[in-house]
Amino acid sequence: MDSFWDFFWFIISFFLLMAYLLVLIQVISDLFRDRSTSGWAKAAWVFFLILVPMLTALIYLIARGKGMTERNVAAATAARVDTDAYIRSVSTGAGSPADEIARAKALLDAGSIDQAEFERLKAKALQ
Repeated sequence: MDSFWDFFWFIISFFLLMAYLLVLIQVISDLFRDRSTSGWAKAAWVFFLILVPMLTALIYLIARGKGMTERNVAAATAARVDTDAYIRSVSTGAGSPADEIARAKALLDAGSIDQAEFERLKAKALQ
């Protein structure tokens, strides 16, 4: 780096690269978190992300930004419910079977676990 301006533009370029990579990672993680999108549609999005990355990422954010927000909020809510359930279970010790089933039902309703996991937790609580 010969001058201040070379260094300055290097820092700006590096920041823009990191910002782009962050957006790309967010788009790809949201794409694979979305259960309503088919495999072919996901493959098409990834193909265009590789072929024309900046334009595709921008189109994805415009077209699917609201759904992206909803999935992030749902994931944060599920994490909060899981954390609260864990804290309650640790602080209160082993609860009654009814309490454990209620916690498992809350996790099922939040989408953190599926029906099979709920049945397993329910059977474990009733033993």
